[in-house]
Amino acid sequence: MSDRRKILIIEDEPSIAELEKDYLELSDFEVEIEGRGDSGLARALNEDFDIILLDLMLPDLNGFEICKKIREEKDIPILMISAKKDDIDKIRGLGFGADDYITKPFSPSEMVARVKAHLARYDRLMSTNARKNEIIEIRGLRIDKTARRVYLNGEEKIFTTKEFDLLTFLASNPNVVFSKEELFSEIWDMESFGDIATVTVHIKKIREKIEHNTSKPQYIETIWGVGYRFKV
Repeated sequence: MSDRRKILIIEDEPSIAELEKDYLELSDFEVEIEGRGDSGLARALNEDFDIILLDLMLPDLNGFEICKKIREEKDIPILMISAKKDDIDKIRGLGFGADDYITKPFSPSEMVARVKAHLARYDRLMSTNARKNEIIEIRGLRIDKTARRVYLNGEEKIFTTKEFDLLTFLASNPNVVFSKEELFSEIWDMESFGDIATVTVHIKKIREKIEHNTSKPQYIETIWGVGYRFKV
């Protein structure tokens, strides 16, 4: 799996989008392009990107509205790009949550430099937050062990005490298979005495909250005849 930073470009002018992509790929970024606002918004909300380059003037859904909807769910850097040079548009863009505003025509080298600068700033911010609170984060799932809160793609999911403890224990020991008896003993602090059905019930409830498709879980995997493991 590639460890390159992933960028989404939402831009309806193919020549500009391809120019941005070419320069970003030369800097070893992985780049995806969406030419429509609605499809770009869907990908921004449902996939994991490190930064978004967002055109302001799109035919179906303008950049202001897209920026607002992304910011309601995610805090990743958003760079708004537009031919509009008026200060009022810049102020609006930043007011909707954009991290930067680049006017067309622009220097591709400057665009790449700004992308790198915002990623570095975001990384520093996340590193500081992670030191304050112990965080487990993978594929859109964020477990704040300190605050005992769970988020999926930016949306908080409410967990009971034991559900949180069970999820956190599995996520803290990725790719390790635990039997139901081991999990019961670890989380409920007692021998199971055959009453391991409670583990199955709790796993089912956790999956209902974090899995897109509970029949094909991407986080907690059932190892038939053995137990469960948290996949990374």
